[in-house]
Formats: sequence, C-alpha cells, structure tokens
Amino acid sequence: MGAIGMNEIMSIPTGILACDAMLKAADVTLISAGCVCAGKYYIVVSGDVAAVRSSVEAGAAVAENLLIDRLVIPNVDPQVAPAISACTPIEELRALGILETYSLCAAIHAADAAAKAADVDLLEVRLGRGLGGKSFLLLTGEVAAVNAAICAAESLEETQGLMAKSAVIPSPHPDLCKAIG
Repeated sequence: MGAIGMNEIMSIPTGILACDAMLKAADVTLISAGCVCAGKYYIVVSGDVAAVRSSVEAGAAVAENLLIDRLVIPNVDPQVAPAISACTPIEELRALGILETYSLCAAIHAADAAAKAADVDLLEVRLGRGLGGKSFLLLTGEVAAVNAAICAAESLEETQGLMAKSAVIPSPHPDLCKAIG
C-alpha cells in the first residue's frame, strides 16, 4: 500500500469538496470517506508517499480553517486499511484490546503503531460513526502482545491528549465475537 493519508473536516459540504480535490490532486485510492458525528467529514486515501502527501495537502487547502486534523503515515502497516473498512474476519479472539480516541486521525495513528509494535491482528478501526466524534480500534493476539500494542499506541506523540480509554480482556467470552463483529 505504501502510505495512508487522512483529512478530518468540521463541515460536510467542505469535506465533500475536499474529497474531490484530494482525488483529483494525485494518483491515490479512496479507502473510506463519509459523514461522522458532530457534523464532521473524513477522507482516507492510500498510495505512494508523495501522492498521498499531495492529496492530503490539496484537501487541507480546500478545508482551510475547517480542518480539524490531518495525517500522512508513510510505510503504513498493511492491516490498517482493511481494519478501517471492517473487512477483517473475526475467527478467534485471543486477548482483546480496545482503544478509544477522541479523534479519527488519532485512531489511525494508534492502529498503525499498535500493529507495528507487536504481533497482533487489527480487527477494526471504527471512525466516529454513531460515537459522538470518538473512534476506537479493536485488536487481538496473545495477552503480552496486546498489552504491548496498546502501550505503543497510547505513547505516540501524535495521539497525546487524544486517548480516551483502553482495556485488555485476557480471555474474552466466545460470544463476545457476536457483540463486536
């Protein structure tokens, strides 16, 4: 995949304009875009690093003072994009890690850091829909790996002040898959 980029905008019409500008500015692939709580709009794109940077800059220029946050992550972990699309099948829950953020961009930063820090499987990165603007990520693995992944995500400079709460469930009940899947 290369890089992933995102703009988080405090206006739906401006967000849609920014999405169009981002897609026209460079050869990127739209991973996800949409409206989220509190009247925000987000756009996530992927591609090579230079294209993603150009795309994110073009969207930020359109958003101007309505831009809440943006990110570009070069060499993003390959699990991040499928987790944003909630495409990761839940076959087995070993330990379950849950990390809640106050920002959509913070959730993607956290997911990338968690996946790179330990041998875990990202299950989902839920971006703000029905969450009052918050986001969360779910991951699974051995208890020590899940703890290490959560700690790595929480200690990122980019996410300081944007982490809400986290939890690690060492041995989740098998029926929990139904509640989170």
